[in-house]
Amino acid sequence: MSSDERLRRLLGGPELSWLVERVRRRLERNEPATGVVTLSRATPAQRDALERLLGRRPRAGSGVSVRLEDIDDLVRRSGVHPAGLAAAVVALTGPVTDRAALATELDAAWTAAFAPLHAAVAERPELHGWADGLLATGAVRRITRDPDGAAALLERLARAVDALPVDAEPLGRFAERVLDSAHALDANQPLSSLLFGAARALGGVPDGQGASWRREVWAAVGLVRDALSSTVLTLGLPGDPTSPTGRMIGALSDAGEPAVLTLRQLTRDMPRLAMSGCVVSVCENPVVVAAVADQLGPRSSPLICTSGQPGAAVMALLIAADRAGATLRYHGDFDWGGLRIGNVLFRRLPFAPWRFDAASYRRVAAGGHPLAGTPVAASWDPDLDGVMHRHGWAVEEERVLDELLADLCS
Repeated sequence: MSSDERLRRLLGGPELSWLVERVRRRLERNEPATGVVTLSRATPAQRDALERLLGRRPRAGSGVSVRLEDIDDLVRRSGVHPAGLAAAVVALTGPVTDRAALATELDAAWTAAFAPLHAAVAERPELHGWADGLLATGAVRRITRDPDGAAALLERLARAVDALPVDAEPLGRFAERVLDSAHALDANQPLSSLLFGAARALGGVPDGQGASWRREVWAAVGLVRDALSSTVLTLGLPGDPTSPTGRMIGALSDAGEPAVLTLRQLTRDMPRLAMSGCVVSVCENPVVVAAVADQLGPRSSPLICTSGQPGAAVMALLIAADRAGATLRYHGDFDWGGLRIGNVLFRRLPFAPWRFDAASYRRVAAGGHPLAGTPVAASWDPDLDGVMHRHGWAVEEERVLDELLADLCS
């Protein structure tokens, strides 16, 4: 009888499989095959097999216990496997994988998979929380299941993140240009949901839901699904007789009436903006534009309204104004949402605050309604968020309309 056959007869029966499996699990954890193992609810056959193996008399009770050192000694002395119990279990069941080493190797592979993304956001603190969340929540692991798949996905995600924000570009065109497939960011693609989170972080868009909210998030970084639904409200912009859009703007400005421009107009028929040395004021709320139109009409200097978070059309017009040589200044609500909007604008373009700093807040911070929501620092004024937090009042643009109107009277 061969040594392999003797080993199978000694330990390979089904009644002792639990014992062999316990030893194998210890080896997989890189632990020694020593100590006591217990089977609390052993069958009569299992108890009988162990007692016969050890040559001892049956014991009362339903459970059985054995010192692995005794089995090791038996295996060696019998000559069945001189290398001992651990080697015998390997011979019976096959090579053992070191689970601790495997886990370490797997963790290293996952870390390497995330490396391109971490490199893409290293110098962009506004994206650190989003990137850390992808790792902490296991979202990527649920999508890809293995590090190789994750590495391919995250490399493409890093490319897309690195290219944001853009200047008013259709989502499909962006996907084709950056990711080599116009459908890479379709709603049913995993890459789309991952990049959407980055767009929210970059654009500072608050929580929401629905199709219009999703369009707003994409538009906050310049990506558009619909060039007609993204609009910008303006007043007093200079006209351009060579462009249909420019002629419309000129006629409305002469009449002192606001103009609503679509992203389609701004991308297909952008008028030439004669704004060199001109101050362009930017407000948050349409009520300001309405009040200025009512009281100043054609005497108003150029005014652009973000209507909340600046969408693609707003950013397209602001970028065009900046390139035309205009000086941009911003005023918003003195609340945390207004500061988030300001951070987006100040990060993208060379804005100056327009009565929107700590000193201005102190002058008007009496009454109103209590500040609510999550505080945020103002990137253009390190004192503003602290002063607002201490006073605790939100001040909306309507309360300072008189001051804004005085500034806009050209």
